[in-house]
Amino acid sequence: MGEAIKNRYEFVVLFDVENGNPNGDPDAGNLPRIDPESGYGIVTDVCLKRKIRNYVETVKEDAPGYKIYIKEDIPLNRSDNMAYEYLNTNEKDIKELKKKDPNVDEKIRNFMCENFFDIRTFGAVMTTFVKAALNCGQVRGPVQLGFARSIDPIVSQEVTITRVAITTEKDAENKSTEMGRKNIVPYALYRAEGYISANLARKVTGFSEDDLELLWEAIINMFEIDHSAARGKMAVRELIVFKHSKELGDCPAYKLFDAIEVKKKEDVLYPREYKDYTVKVHEDLIPDSVEISRKI
Repeated sequence: MGEAIKNRYEFVVLFDVENGNPNGDPDAGNLPRIDPESGYGIVTDVCLKRKIRNYVETVKEDAPGYKIYIKEDIPLNRSDNMAYEYLNTNEKDIKELKKKDPNVDEKIRNFMCENFFDIRTFGAVMTTFVKAALNCGQVRGPVQLGFARSIDPIVSQEVTITRVAITTEKDAENKSTEMGRKNIVPYALYRAEGYISANLARKVTGFSEDDLELLWEAIINMFEIDHSAARGKMAVRELIVFKHSKELGDCPAYKLFDAIEVKKKEDVLYPREYKDYTVKVHEDLIPDSVEISRKI
């Protein structure tokens, strides 16, 4: 799959939503996720990883080395069995094989990393292997994302909708429409921050330069194949990447993140578009050894 990356990276993603629900909370009636103390909107890392996985799956179509492990309607055990088939064994016989070959754990881990892009990228907990007493059940990936948070507090708006198609014949005798509700955010700009460890890429998963380019492509386009009425109008507006000069990095990540300033324009009371914000990169706060690039 190519040589593992040699440089540490951090990155900042700015994306917005217009008249949609970017990430519903199932514990709150699928309302847009919100920090109850501050009112800021939240999008989980799991939600963003799902978009990235979906993009890679769509583009690569299960090409060798680019399968997706966490996949809709595919039990994890089915994917795990690929590794057993590779070793000409099964879950029942793997313990005996492990007694003969102490490197079975590493072989299975390497096989899964080589064949599944999301394991190579984000890592995974492979429960089948844990049940089989293998140590490769948990793989720590080099790419990690934090929760996205809105730049300003958001207000969730409940919209009543009607439907002219009635569900049952009995209901049709009494009414001509049915009512429903959907919750939207009129507008919000979100910021997510991510980390890429070259050290973990080299030691564990083999995350390569080709994988890195695919990751940038997936982040930029993760909403382009995911449009729906529920999510409204969503788009990635900025992808700002920091490249360190060495494997372990040149400075703490927070210093780089602090160099990215996103704020609402002074004459704007209620932001309703991306132009209502300014994005400034304070390059004087970034060490000379760190390369910065804006992918969009």
